[in-house]
Amino acid sequence: MNQSSVINRLLLQVEKAGNALPHPTILFIFLCVFIVLISGIAGAFGVSAIHPISGDTITGVNLISRQGLHLILTKTVTNFTHFAPVGSVLVAILGIGVAEHSGLISAALRSTVLKAPRQLLSFFVVLTGVLSSIAMDTGYVVLIPLAAMLFVTVGRHPLAGMAAAFAGVSGGFSANLLIGPVDAILAGISTEAAALVQPEYNVSATGNYYFLLASTLLISVVGTVVTEKVVSPRLGDYQDPQQAGDDNTLTTAEKRGLKATAIFTLLFIAVLLWGILPADGFLRLENGDILSSPFIKGIVTIIAFYAAVSGYIFGKTSGRFNRSEDFIKGMELSMSTMAGYLVLMFFAAQFVSYFSWSQLGAIAAINGAAMLQSLDINNSSLLLGFIFMAALINLLIGSASAKWALFAPVFVPMFLLLGISPEATQIAYRIGDSTTNIITPLMPYFGIIIAFAQRYDKDVGIGTIIATMLPYSIALLASWSALLMVWILMDWPLGPGATIFLNAQ
Repeated sequence: MNQSSVINRLLLQVEKAGNALPHPTILFIFLCVFIVLISGIAGAFGVSAIHPISGDTITGVNLISRQGLHLILTKTVTNFTHFAPVGSVLVAILGIGVAEHSGLISAALRSTVLKAPRQLLSFFVVLTGVLSSIAMDTGYVVLIPLAAMLFVTVGRHPLAGMAAAFAGVSGGFSANLLIGPVDAILAGISTEAAALVQPEYNVSATGNYYFLLASTLLISVVGTVVTEKVVSPRLGDYQDPQQAGDDNTLTTAEKRGLKATAIFTLLFIAVLLWGILPADGFLRLENGDILSSPFIKGIVTIIAFYAAVSGYIFGKTSGRFNRSEDFIKGMELSMSTMAGYLVLMFFAAQFVSYFSWSQLGAIAAINGAAMLQSLDINNSSLLLGFIFMAALINLLIGSASAKWALFAPVFVPMFLLLGISPEATQIAYRIGDSTTNIITPLMPYFGIIIAFAQRYDKDVGIGTIIATMLPYSIALLASWSALLMVWILMDWPLGPGATIFLNAQ
């Protein structure tokens, strides 16, 4: 029996099962109700867990109570308005909408992509997705929709482009060629956790750097293979009705617009470098730090501004924009496509808050940690088990730093006493945490993936996205875990001065 046909049938079953679920918004409404009810049961039975470090008792909070009712009534608005994926997505879409409506994105893609080898397109998209994590969540709101347009331009299915980008951005979130904010955040948490048993131990932000360099290449290659061998054949080619019969050649007006946009781009980059490169640059903090600087934190605003101005310049010089209203219309058209996303995010924000208030996630994580701790296995297998546990927990709790703040005080000291370095524990966590991001509807940005996909196919549902991303998740989890086992076998350092084991096993 043909192996690919077996895989396709399995994925089809996953897709059917997933799409049999209610509309994503309805699903989150049900989940909100479910969490409220479960919290009531947990509160009635006194479900709790003992924090292994502080010794504090974490008790499930009953949301069917006076306290719960007050939380729900007073926090509903701020749950939505403070929900991270909402503001960043809408700001980015405003700028990208202008660039798209002006024809800039289409012209830029046609001027560059068609000259590149088709077989390298998937690799380029996945690699760019991995590298986008240096700018935190920008890849979700900028690269993923751009990858869909990129694939459409060359006659490939937009969902394949989105899948490749999503695999890089989210499945490979922990890898990169550069040290970024995530590295600093996790290292700081690891250092505090290690201090519980070795106060002098310091985990550097570069503690996983060598391994992450190799991981970047691994994820790019694995993501490319899955895209080309599994996802693209399953989805097939795609013909954009708006581009039917178009020979994709640039007009004289488009070339003129691209030249004007290129000049602005060079000037824009020069200004950014002026603000970043000097130690006292205006885009750095006063102490010279760049990881927590306005540049990093404001990258979505910077991209939106660049896209909007570039779109306006292209539109005016190419003749696409004849009135000032055309600039505003680009924003309005892009925003009108986000109505379904906003409704979805409202209920997703409520669910995330309810789940956090109930303490059920923390209780589940602590009990899972206790179960893993009770297993009498060698250190290599222990790290492997930790990877899979983190991957499973990640299906329920999305934030990497929030989970690590809970996990690190448990596992870093425990593994450290067994001779496993905090850097090794941290990288095992990062592998598990990244690889299942792309298959859980509870991941905050999962909704926007569905919203972007429905631009091309209104029948896309949760099952479609899960079935499309499941091969990536399995392949990345297996190959990334195998890479760590090779690293252990060869006894290579994870980063400068960071070994895997602190003593011989």
